[in-house]
Amino acid sequence: MDHNNNIAQLKDSGLKVTGPRLKILDLFEQNPDAHLSAEDIYRLLLEDDSDIGVATIYRVLTQFEQAEILIRHHFETGKAVYELNRGGHHDHIVCVKCNSVIEFFDERIEAIQEQIALENGFRIVDHSLYMYGVCPECQAKAKK
Repeated sequence: MDHNNNIAQLKDSGLKVTGPRLKILDLFEQNPDAHLSAEDIYRLLLEDDSDIGVATIYRVLTQFEQAEILIRHHFETGKAVYELNRGGHHDHIVCVKCNSVIEFFDERIEAIQEQIALENGFRIVDHSLYMYGVCPECQAKAKK
């Protein structure tokens, strides 16, 4: 994790560098593959003895989303989760038991979506694909 890079990223996004913003961005940088809710962030910050309130976390998450630092998703868990915007497109498979998330990219799926859009006279400007299932770990637990 490059703390100075995070400071530069906040400044480049037009956001003032504050302690809460920096701590939350550092948390995402330390967990680059994570999909975290505001509650997850609050819990992780508490474990780190940070005294950032839930309202501040929600405010920072909204600012980061607007600045395109984070991407917000609404999986079937009923709460918003956020991930770092690393550019590029990917899709998600979500476990309905433990809420683990796997990211993937498949050219075949992308091509089929383009074909379907074309056949219907559409030009895709954005899309999201979420697949839901039971992960291997939860399947193994169920067999015991």
